[in-house]
Amino acid sequence: MIGRQVLLTNKAFTLQELEQFMQANWDKEQYGNFVIGKPTPASVEEYILLPATQRFLTIVYPRAKGGFFNKDNKVVLTTVDSPEGAKMAIAEYFPSRGPLTKIWQTGSVLSAEKERKGPAEEILQAYTAHMRDILQKNGLLK
Repeated sequence: MIGRQVLLTNKAFTLQELEQFMQANWDKEQYGNFVIGKPTPASVEEYILLPATQRFLTIVYPRAKGGFFNKDNKVVLTTVDSPEGAKMAIAEYFPSRGPLTKIWQTGSVLSAEKERKGPAEEILQAYTAHMRDILQKNGLLK
């Protein structure tokens, strides 16, 4: 599983500029709509949110070059828990007693990993390919 994709750009974007770029170029018919928001209430910052699966979202955000760790302008796409997925994760990891509950929790965690490595990863790859294509068509890939 990759889980995180980085596209190097020759332009620094703010989140609002990236959202405007996507509004103008994103194929909403094939790849769906998106919004700016926080994936969960506990999230520190806002991102562009794209649907993936019931448990997972794909988030898109820009990072401008500068500092020790960020030598290039980039657009990052990654898979994160959706609000529903976060609730499910909390319930799955809540300490419990009894073997039947532990079996249910283990099975639920394994199916979450299968979902993350399967359908959520496939959607991330499709979004990344489309983002790469629209950035390239506009001469913005490094």
